[in-house]
Amino acid sequence: MIDQSALKVNQVSIIVLLSAAWIAGWPLLVGLVAVVMLVGTAWPKAGLFMVLYARVLRPTGLVRPRPVPDRELPHRFAQGFGGVFVLLSYCALLNGLYGVGWALSIVVIALAFINVVFNFCAGCFIFYTVERLRGAQSAKG
Repeated sequence: MIDQSALKVNQVSIIVLLSAAWIAGWPLLVGLVAVVMLVGTAWPKAGLFMVLYARVLRPTGLVRPRPVPDRELPHRFAQGFGGVFVLLSYCALLNGLYGVGWALSIVVIALAFINVVFNFCAGCFIFYTVERLRGAQSAKG
């Protein structure tokens, strides 16, 4: 079971923080979001956005759990994939490639928004596509 509310808090946090970074022109915030996303990928329970959900939003009743049957791995892959894009964004910004850096952040904002509004996870789609292709390839063996 996967708690969809936890995933939505994660996505909304990414949208809010990266949007704030873009509007204010704060590359350091982009770097912080990258770290939070990558730590959350490697150690899901240690991810700052998940901690916010588990220790503040859920216990206070501000956000209610919404468990659904699903696998964790596709979502972790998506988080890591997005985290790499945000890290690349930060590196580009640090090197003065502002157009590239902000464009990469905007792509992540847009994909997180699509996930929140339309329940379509692009990273999960990539994961499942690769998984299907590997299965088809191994069946040909």
